[in-house]
Amino acid sequence: MRSILLAAAALIASPALAQDAPPPRTAPAKVEDIPPPNRSVTRHTGVFGGQSVAYTAITGETYLKADDGTPRAAIFSTSYIKDGADPRRPVTFLFNGGPGSGSVWLHMGAFGPKRVAIPSDAKDDGGPPYPIVDNPDSLLDVTDVVFIDPVGTGFSHALGKTDPKDFYGVTQDAKAIAQFIRLWLNEHGRWNAPKYLGGESYGTTRSAAVLNQLEGTYNDVSLNGVILISTVLDFAAGADTPGNEITYILNLPSMAATARFHDKAGAGTQTAAFVDEARRWATGPYAAALLKGNALSPEERATVRRDLARYTGLSETYLEQADLRVTPGRFYKELLRDRGLTVGRLDSRYTGRDFDNAGETPDNDPSFYGIDGGYTAAINAYVRGDLRYSTDRSYVTIGSLGGQWDWRLGGGRDNDVYMNVAPYIGKALRENSGLRIFVGQGWYDFATPFFAAEYALSRTGYDRSRIQFSYYDAGHMMYVRDEDRAKLTRDIRAFIRAR
Repeated sequence: MRSILLAAAALIASPALAQDAPPPRTAPAKVEDIPPPNRSVTRHTGVFGGQSVAYTAITGETYLKADDGTPRAAIFSTSYIKDGADPRRPVTFLFNGGPGSGSVWLHMGAFGPKRVAIPSDAKDDGGPPYPIVDNPDSLLDVTDVVFIDPVGTGFSHALGKTDPKDFYGVTQDAKAIAQFIRLWLNEHGRWNAPKYLGGESYGTTRSAAVLNQLEGTYNDVSLNGVILISTVLDFAAGADTPGNEITYILNLPSMAATARFHDKAGAGTQTAAFVDEARRWATGPYAAALLKGNALSPEERATVRRDLARYTGLSETYLEQADLRVTPGRFYKELLRDRGLTVGRLDSRYTGRDFDNAGETPDNDPSFYGIDGGYTAAINAYVRGDLRYSTDRSYVTIGSLGGQWDWRLGGGRDNDVYMNVAPYIGKALRENSGLRIFVGQGWYDFATPFFAAEYALSRTGYDRSRIQFSYYDAGHMMYVRDEDRAKLTRDIRAFIRAR
């Protein structure tokens, strides 16, 4: 159980397990010891999707309370609400992943009214100041938008004597976000509005778990759509553990796309066509060879090794030494070793240089350190400036919650060893005929490979006619590329309008 969950956690954040037993609870703080929620309200106008929109931004805290009324946590959020709008105007709730990440990435990168303008061509963002510019791609022309920071991320935190670990788990976290959504609907009178839920990376895991809390556990909040960006639902599919052959199959198309991008494979082909060819080979000859294991004949092995080299851009000598099984970490280092470069994990278009070119895996992820400085500076400057939010707290863009996270879903030993939230989506599709799913994936994303997302949502029990896949010429955060940010927002606008 521990080895499988350990690898699953490593896919998104720090690789570790939550404690087997919940932490001891302490006595709740007195209500009078906790100050009222800290909020700021500002008014703005902007042009989004070609439409001029006057809107109000509500920035600050919402308290989650225990049954006895004791505040347990302050959830920081930013709500952008069109002025004078119909109470049936759509509203979209968004968050990022980690599980320790604040919503800064979607907020300042894709869907907020302002964004940070970092290089669009997979180059390092350098040093400040970073331009904070109007974002005409924001979704405010078609939906109100609420960016949510779960406990332990952004400015959100536990209150009084509440142990923050009470919120650190797949189900615990989902319950808290579902509670926040209900409180928001109460406050703003939007229970009968079309509702959309969306997340990126672990935020897609969170989306499935929150969907289960809203439509499955209590069945009191029905949704019109779920927006999954860089999707991870089935964690066993990405566990790089000995004997788990599915991970090599699901990563192979991403390796092919990356090799083609860096002129190591697929010469003269389009990305989508080369990727589709790699998909079919991965689920056919490659899968058969991996499942045969030591029974694979020398002739079959030679054929598979040759084709694997053609798709990955790696030498047959290296592939033989790797036993036809290349983990992503090795691929990042080996693909461009002859150029003295490594490729990124979040976005394999990015390249970096390591201290030791002869090493086994990269020193760091150039696609993360290439953008993180700009986003952190932008959210702090924007929230404390334009949105006039005042706090002494530090904004947590990426926290190390993975090591404290409870990855168990409950419901018996089988569910505990095989962490897969995709069935929550299948169940919701069966029980809500108006629910649709949008899945956006970048070709160059190894954190949440596109083929793994396709695999998770193509099992038995899913109505594929209500699941829409869209693909982008970038990686995990495809919106860092200007052309793909515009395409992503066009795709989601159309998704919302099609309800």
